[in-house]
Amino acid sequence: MRKASVLLILSLVIALLAACGDQPSSGGQNNEDDKSITVLVEGGSPAYTVATETKEEFEDLTGYEVKIESVPYVGVYDRLRTEMSSQTGAFDVATIDIIWFPAIYQSLEPINDLITDEIENDLFPGLLDATTMDEDSFALPVWTNSKILLYREDLFNDKGNKELFAQEYGYELAPPINWQEYRDVAKFFTQDTNGDGSIDLYGTSVFGANNGDSVASWLDHVAQAGAESFVVDENNNVIVNDRAHVEALEFLQSIVHEDESVPVGVLETASAETSELFYNGKLAMMLAWGHFYVPSNDPETSKVAGNVGAAPMIGGDAGVGVVPGPWYQVIPSSSKKKDIAKEYLQFMYEKNELYTEALGVASRQSVFDKFGESEEFDHLNALSTTLNAPQTTNRPSVPQWQQIESEALVPAVQRTLSGDTSPQEALDEAKKVIEGILKN
Repeated sequence: MRKASVLLILSLVIALLAACGDQPSSGGQNNEDDKSITVLVEGGSPAYTVATETKEEFEDLTGYEVKIESVPYVGVYDRLRTEMSSQTGAFDVATIDIIWFPAIYQSLEPINDLITDEIENDLFPGLLDATTMDEDSFALPVWTNSKILLYREDLFNDKGNKELFAQEYGYELAPPINWQEYRDVAKFFTQDTNGDGSIDLYGTSVFGANNGDSVASWLDHVAQAGAESFVVDENNNVIVNDRAHVEALEFLQSIVHEDESVPVGVLETASAETSELFYNGKLAMMLAWGHFYVPSNDPETSKVAGNVGAAPMIGGDAGVGVVPGPWYQVIPSSSKKKDIAKEYLQFMYEKNELYTEALGVASRQSVFDKFGESEEFDHLNALSTTLNAPQTTNRPSVPQWQQIESEALVPAVQRTLSGDTSPQEALDEAKKVIEGILKN
């Protein structure tokens, strides 16, 4: 009996050890008992749309269920920050805004093995650089975007407008390509079209609202003025009050206060307000995100639909330049299913054109080229030229960027556009605030 008991105990121990050996390692191997991955996206966004559209195909291809967790925009960042602390493995893939990357990249899984030469050659300049740290790549882009020039073709092509503009400014009316032309055209189209003594058509708008949209718009012009980096240079020196930053803010100030070619309420105006004014026939042109292009003749879409043209972003002394606004897919390092998560990233990269159908932009140059051949996506040609421009520059990879925006840059833009101070004074003050933030 004693011998039988010893043998029974020994066999149980061996079985237990064998079972332990079959468990997944912490290095990201898949748990065969839970054949699912959880994908975190912004609710109602193109990322949610495409994740939903491709869910069944990926499940059929791999046998893994795709669980989509959707939260509001800010909720994506909040969930990522929580996961950084808890390391629970709550989700395996997330779609993120580039502005969050510097603060979270240390909690992401490197994906160097996914970045092939073919992928590198098909992505716009700077897309991979923006999410590469110490030679490790941490993300694959799902789309990129920037401001471009959208304008009223009916106004620009009008024979009377062409004659009057040539008489007043001495050159042909056309979509502007530089700062001076932009100011001229904006002033020309700011007019009383109803003859009642009030301005009912403005040339353009300026973003001055209390959010990062206003900062990005100003930084577009900083790039055009010749900046090699924004706000903080590669040595962590604060350069926010140098020539390029000041000239860009002076340019915006002149449109508002000297030319008066924008609607009142500039401090409450950003992308949403600008596009609403434009679609309602109140603006002749706008510098807006590329996906705002509306070619449709459907009157329910826009009062100006069917009369909208797209052109590259305007240029300053250094030429065309913008701050791109890409989104990426990443894998949290806490994921317990990194292998299948990488398969998902690769799968979604191959489905990149679906983002064009959902949002009007993508990340692959080949997708831009393909869809840009149709009138519906004509804006992709202007956007491609803009994104490939030499002065197009990423935001600095500073973990405190969101704090810098809210506490230093937005106030500087707003104080200048309100007329409370000069651009130089506003940016001198911003420099002090930013230096304090970086020291903490």
